[in-house]
Amino acid sequence: MKVHLAPALGRAETRASGGAFIDGLLSGAERKTGWMLAEEAGLDRPYRIQSLLGRSAWSADALRALVQDYVTAALGEDGVLVVDETGFLKKGAHSVGVARQYSGTAGRIENCQVGVFLSYASRFGHALIDRRLYLPKAWAEDSDRRRNASVPEGIAFATKPAMAREMIAAALDGGVSCAWVLADALYGSDYQLRRMLEDRGQPYVLAVRSNQHLRFLTQEGLIQSDPAYLAEELEAGDWHALSAGEGAKGPRLYHWARLPLRWTTQDGFERWLLFRRSLRNPDELAYYFAYAREGASLAELAGAAGLRWTIEECFLRAKDDLGLDHCEARSWHGWHRHMTLVMAAAAFLAKLAADQRRAIWTRAEDDLGDPAKRDKTSPNRRAA
Repeated sequence: MKVHLAPALGRAETRASGGAFIDGLLSGAERKTGWMLAEEAGLDRPYRIQSLLGRSAWSADALRALVQDYVTAALGEDGVLVVDETGFLKKGAHSVGVARQYSGTAGRIENCQVGVFLSYASRFGHALIDRRLYLPKAWAEDSDRRRNASVPEGIAFATKPAMAREMIAAALDGGVSCAWVLADALYGSDYQLRRMLEDRGQPYVLAVRSNQHLRFLTQEGLIQSDPAYLAEELEAGDWHALSAGEGAKGPRLYHWARLPLRWTTQDGFERWLLFRRSLRNPDELAYYFAYAREGASLAELAGAAGLRWTIEECFLRAKDDLGLDHCEARSWHGWHRHMTLVMAAAAFLAKLAADQRRAIWTRAEDDLGDPAKRDKTSPNRRAA
């Protein structure tokens, strides 16, 4: 992996520091701070580690592009893109982008930074491939704070959905082969994101809120409604128990239903309003807009919607094991460099896991294709 990523780090000294940084992230150090990473590297002081995030001359965006290529090659084509944000709790007011704002991580308003991330997931695994720091309007319009945190002049205030649109478009333009784009209701409620994906002929399953305003044509004429009301109108036979993917305890089963949204679409595509209902608590419902190729089954839409959890797993593993939330840098460049280096370490682990899965599946397929091995493991042979 280090050979693959080396071109983005420039000079030999920077490449060596980058390698030491990633090795430290992958180590058992409890905190991935400058001092602890320096100790893991056998250094007396954290200067080289801290310099990598600050003074060194290298491009975090160039490294991010290499990480993206590395991940998609490791996990294979026709995966899914998932976008979501995560919060980083902070003390003080000087770290770039820090403010009193809602953090989904904490589930409340906290003093924190918020980053919008893009991940790629396939049947072989999942990993983060892009990241951008959300810059609140108070920061974007404060020239002194921008200067002190080295925020580039070209960075203006942008909403999280606008950031997501740019990241997804960049990934698709960069050649990422994507079966679906997935996101929660913050992004699914953004008309411009849906329009951008449809203009590209890109299938999606995007969560929306229960009160999302709907206008669509039926045989009776133009209907104005919302998902919550339409869910109440569904008959018992409209619901089907389907899996939203494998969980820790087996298939994650829900009741699923869908209604066609008869807006004008490109040839070969359909729009659906998708409903998910808890088997245990029928009052727990979720709603999605789906844009799919003609003939896509309800099971396919349910399976796609269920893959959104993979980015939450990415956040969990990157924070718990790799120090995604241990960033000490206060500057714009330092934040993006730290996040990208953590993404590189996570990509390495994702490739290891993917290689192991391929090896296991290959052995299983070989055993099924070998009559001698198949006979040894057949139910009749075992019973005898």
